[in-house]
Amino acid sequence: MTLNPLAGKRLVVFGCGYVGAAVARWGESAGLAVTALTRNPGTALLLREAGLNTVVADLAGSAWHEEIPGAPEFAVDCVSSGGGGVDAYRQSYVGGMESILAWARTKGRIGTLVYTGSTSVYPQGDGVRVDETLPASGRNERAQLLLETEARLAAAGDAVGRYFILRLAGIYGPGRHHLLEQVQSGEVAGRGTHHLNLIHRDDIVTAITACLAAPDTVANEIVNLADDGAATKAEIVTWLASTLGIATPTFTGEPAAGRGMGTPDRVILNGKAKSVLGWSPRYPTFREGYAKLLSR
Repeated sequence: MTLNPLAGKRLVVFGCGYVGAAVARWGESAGLAVTALTRNPGTALLLREAGLNTVVADLAGSAWHEEIPGAPEFAVDCVSSGGGGVDAYRQSYVGGMESILAWARTKGRIGTLVYTGSTSVYPQGDGVRVDETLPASGRNERAQLLLETEARLAAAGDAVGRYFILRLAGIYGPGRHHLLEQVQSGEVAGRGTHHLNLIHRDDIVTAITACLAAPDTVANEIVNLADDGAATKAEIVTWLASTLGIATPTFTGEPAAGRGMGTPDRVILNGKAKSVLGWSPRYPTFREGYAKLLSR
């Protein structure tokens, strides 16, 4: 029998939305003592029904500081902006990280903290292959706020034993069918010639678990997280339409509604995630991931 080295240790998951809730459920199944924080009462109800200790609060506030004991071995910050504008980004990401670090400084240092950011911090386009050695300068104010959040974590050695920053590509998975819905509507946002970098929700969870289980010699890393098969949007959309048995949709050439500017054309590389974390995607390309979704 192989003993689970994580079992019995404490895990706090901040921001139990699409990814965070999946991390919390994994932690519970792996035998960790999980505390989940969410601002959504409906999500909290579902998590409590699953047996998870859940706190409802705004991460950027401080009310939750008295409800969650400090000094956990593990914590994961999966907060999102909730679809708001720049002010929502500032509160959720920068404000949320500030609150976590203030809590850790007062209540007890976090052993390992994993923060899920975004590959949107990279400005590169024109088909460039992007790894972690390329500069991340932020193309707009939202991306700059994400970088500010990263910087605050990197400077918080007094509050965190070690950290991992996972820069996520476009997230898809169960219950997140935006691209499928566009294909079915007959019109898809953006340009078909641009590459679409994707990562399945379940592969994000396994990458986070790899961070938590990494030996102490692996620490304070920034890691891109994408699957192996960056393809053009046209290739993905054509495959989806063919699999669904419908006509291939047209492209609008414009960003999706609510997005001020389109994602640059680039290929996000995942070599560091594999070499440093020992991670590999369960869904290496969009084909495996969407085939699983469509089979449901």
